[in-house]
Amino acid sequence: MIHIDDFASGLSAIAEEDFTHGRVLEYLQQNPVDIATLSPYLYFSEEHYTRNLICHTDLFDLIAICWESGQKSAIHNHTNQRCWMGIAYGRVQVQNFQLLRQDPDTGFCELAPTSHFIIDAANPAEVDPEEPIHLVVNASSFGSRAVTLHIYSKPFDECEVYDLKARTYQVVHLRNTSEFGVLREGLALQRAHLT
Repeated sequence: MIHIDDFASGLSAIAEEDFTHGRVLEYLQQNPVDIATLSPYLYFSEEHYTRNLICHTDLFDLIAICWESGQKSAIHNHTNQRCWMGIAYGRVQVQNFQLLRQDPDTGFCELAPTSHFIIDAANPAEVDPEEPIHLVVNASSFGSRAVTLHIYSKPFDECEVYDLKARTYQVVHLRNTSEFGVLREGLALQRAHLT
């Protein structure tokens, strides 16, 4: 287990031409993060999962996402960027979707569920660039909070969010709950300790 600062430094040392599917997955597998070292970034909310920026470079953002039991993301994509997910605590399930039809003029879309899998400490994953639409859920049946580590390359601040029932989508601007351990102004959350 390594300190989150060492994890971020090692990730930063990977050259851009080597920042590939296999290399980043291998790095996640070989460098599990000590959850205790993530304490400056562990903000949980009963209302929604939280996004906590740990490291920002021109090549990637490293974000800890904190999930209460039962919380899930919207169905979303990553707007032509790479995304890897690892687990620092707990586990989550990912459900992928195929885009069948989309009309940017009306906001219409039609999706079909495809593969799904579990991400745990031993099994990080990359968002499939061929099928980037997905949902992440910390299922209530898992019985635990979860903390996922997300590596986004290159950094982005918006994504498409899909409503499966309404068959619509929209572009949504992303906001971090905290950045470099500092809670965004106006939020009143307490840091959690999971060890």
